[in-house]
Amino acid sequence: MIKKDERRLRVGVLGAGPIAQFAHFESCTKARNADLYAICDVAPDLLQRMGAAWEPQKLHDDYDRMLADPELDAVIVATSDAYHVPMSIKALEAGKHVLCEKPIGVSVEEGQQLAEAVRRTGKILQVGHMKRFDQPIEAARDFVRDEIGEVLALKAWYCDSTHRYTNTDAVQPLPVTSKLARKPSGNPKADLRQYFMLAHGSHLVDTARFLCGDIVAVRARLAERFGAYCWFVETEFASGALGHLDLTVAVRMDWHEGFQLYGENGSVIAKTFNPWFFRSSEVEIFHEKDATVRKPLGADGHFYRRQLEGFADTVLTGAPMRGADVEDGIASIRAMVAIARSVESGERVELASVTGAV
Repeated sequence: MIKKDERRLRVGVLGAGPIAQFAHFESCTKARNADLYAICDVAPDLLQRMGAAWEPQKLHDDYDRMLADPELDAVIVATSDAYHVPMSIKALEAGKHVLCEKPIGVSVEEGQQLAEAVRRTGKILQVGHMKRFDQPIEAARDFVRDEIGEVLALKAWYCDSTHRYTNTDAVQPLPVTSKLARKPSGNPKADLRQYFMLAHGSHLVDTARFLCGDIVAVRARLAERFGAYCWFVETEFASGALGHLDLTVAVRMDWHEGFQLYGENGSVIAKTFNPWFFRSSEVEIFHEKDATVRKPLGADGHFYRRQLEGFADTVLTGAPMRGADVEDGIASIRAMVAIARSVESGERVELASVTGAV
């Protein structure tokens, strides 16, 4: 039985596609401090089916009409990447708080435009980097922040699998689709380098930053063979720590994601699972002082719901934001752009110098 707080955030979800169906509708209904108040989508058949399934108070086929509702507190932007920035800005300017799916945009300039809207409106925007709400990864970050001392190095990897859909189709319902769904003018998958970096690289970069802080420069190489893409990224953190990031799509093996982190007073080893299993990472935190290992259980593996609850806590009570803010979102874009420019040039690229799109 879900116990709801008396005070709850009234949330409207923009977009009724797969990410909303698999993550956000359920998160709104299960969150202790939020409600699924409205769903908005331009496809009438999809909107009606999702309305019947999830029973929000309001259904909208017009975004402006949803935003005009004074009872609506916040919007989850669950659209294609190309719409993230304009739809988020619209919501902010309408006086609504925003939880925007990652990545917040595809270019540095887009991210800066969104950051200006956040500053201008004074509203809260959180980026949907839900891995920050994976409990054992949170425990690893706390250990790094409070106990590990100086960080020496991070090795992190995100390797999608050729078997991912065999795995996920067994545990997920098929998404409800519509021929009337609104799609970007271009095909997002026409450029697979960009598509894989935005979809998967954004997670890898944000996890690295969550653990080790700002990335200041990268040197990257890319190999493309037999339809697979592999980025190896030499990473420099502002702290002086070194990093090696491995983004591979797709490995001929099971899903392979995790990290190893070495510090002055201990180390961390983590294995992360396909997110649609809703299974927390397996993390081992080694304490040098007494040569012991701690393994956080992470019993609550619904990081999408936990993400929404953290967002709602910030809006409703002024709690510090636990998730990624707009500046974190821009930093992720800068890192991905820098990786792309480094692959092209073969040179070290500083994040502060990059402009343009991934």
